[in-house]
Amino acid sequence: MAERSYGEWRSMAEAPRDGSRVLVMLRASEQGPAEVDVARWGRLKPGGECWMAADSEHDCPVAYADGELAGWMPLPAPAPGLRATDVSVLEEWRKRVAGRETGGSGI
Repeated sequence: MAERSYGEWRSMAEAPRDGSRVLVMLRASEQGPAEVDVARWGRLKPGGECWMAADSEHDCPVAYADGELAGWMPLPAPAPGLRATDVSVLEEWRKRVAGRETGGSGI
């Protein structure tokens, strides 16, 4: 992802489709007003790839059609000191959940 300042909405055509979480702007529709969500590009089971809410359940993902999304921006950087600096903890967690996640955030 190219470095630009946080807070600038970008075209969905430029959004990363690598599974990283980003902020997305949903268009207003008959289902409600415009809003912002955290989403990621992922694979539905069964089905193809699409944008889905990052907090979706793996067995009931919230998927967004391209037409529902008006733009995206990167998430802001975490506040200093709030993230673990020991990456071995993250690697151990990834080994335990590898292959189990088919949709959603895996939380």
